[in-house]
Amino acid sequence: MRVQLLREDQHDSMIDLLSEIHAYYTDGEAISHEVIRAHLLENLLSPSSPHQLVVCSNDDEVVVGFAAITLVYSLVDFVPEKRKHLQLKELYVRSSMRSKGAGRSLMSWVARHAAQNGCHRIDWPVKASNSKGIAFYKSLGAQQVVERVSFRLSKPELIGLASQ
Repeated sequence: MRVQLLREDQHDSMIDLLSEIHAYYTDGEAISHEVIRAHLLENLLSPSSPHQLVVCSNDDEVVVGFAAITLVYSLVDFVPEKRKHLQLKELYVRSSMRSKGAGRSLMSWVARHAAQNGCHRIDWPVKASNSKGIAFYKSLGAQQVVERVSFRLSKPELIGLASQ
């Protein structure tokens, strides 16, 4: 398996994988590849996007997993050795390729990238019901951050608050 930043010739297989992750998070809901392609090109890969897409591909260069990463600076730790970290927005491996090394290869690449860029740590969210993912992350040596809780503000509450 090969891990690198997403290349243009891998867009089609990345779109297939994004379709799978969409179905995973939306209980099987389908979405057109055209909508996914537009989102990939216009948003995720746009010059203004804060994300980088790292992919793991097989020998045929088909994307079997990806990580979406962003380098960020702390607003509370100002000393050079603590102020920069990497935010892992998403890590996803095609269901048929799980437990075959793709996730570990991606996380190893991400850790090297973080270290090479002077990052103090890597942070990421995990769905509370994702017990296999949590076990995988713990097998890497990651520790669960128990003092953090995630919140979400969705419509119509978001619109209500915005109008105040």
